[in-house]
Amino acid sequence: MREVAAVFRRDFAAYFATPVAAVFLSVFLVLAAALPFQLGRFYELGQADLATFFAFHPWLYLFFVPAVAMRLWAEERKSGTLELLLTLPLSTAQAVAGKFLAAWTFVGLALTLTFPMWITVNYLGEPDNGAILAAYAGSFLMAGGFLAIGSCLSAATRSQVVAYVLSVAVGLLLLLAGHDLVLAALRAWAPAWLVDSVAALSFLTHFQAIARGVLDLADLLYFVLTIALWLAATAIVLDRGRSR
Repeated sequence: MREVAAVFRRDFAAYFATPVAAVFLSVFLVLAAALPFQLGRFYELGQADLATFFAFHPWLYLFFVPAVAMRLWAEERKSGTLELLLTLPLSTAQAVAGKFLAAWTFVGLALTLTFPMWITVNYLGEPDNGAILAAYAGSFLMAGGFLAIGSCLSAATRSQVVAYVLSVAVGLLLLLAGHDLVLAALRAWAPAWLVDSVAALSFLTHFQAIARGVLDLADLLYFVLTIALWLAATAIVLDRGRSR
């Protein structure tokens, strides 16, 4: 546990060693606040909830989380510090966990800083705060899913750009699998079990269920298992690279 904590502290502090963290947080917060008002018609709907606010989170994460994940391993590999890190007295799994938790905490900080939206909706009306809290939890888990995917793809390449593009592409596939247009097209010819199977693979489907305030164990397990499987894949990729 101490090894994981050491990697966590090292990587989390690194985010704030350059202006990158400030730029990322600023742009993310501006878009997270502006999109519900400009495109989601937050005021015009006249509803005391954050449904429009959370509706944009999957698409924000699609582009922003890979930007955080792309540097996790690709930068270490390019700078030559990956070999040094993996020769330290810690396992590959511990290194993967420490770096992932640091990045996830950073993304969680960005999500936490959107709390003025929650305050605003409580000022304007009487929202279901339990549902909002559930949506925040679902958003955090979904961010972890995107991050775990990006971690694995970052471990597979020296190029941060390649890692970013691949992460966005995989994330987009997982989002579109649950989009209404895709599911409607499938329903026109595919049996119900196939439509349900495609929807079950989607971040969008599971996040929307949680965002409605329904904390179903299946939706929570989906994100937890997604994170665990992609992190396990990250460790396998790194171990194979080490053995060459």
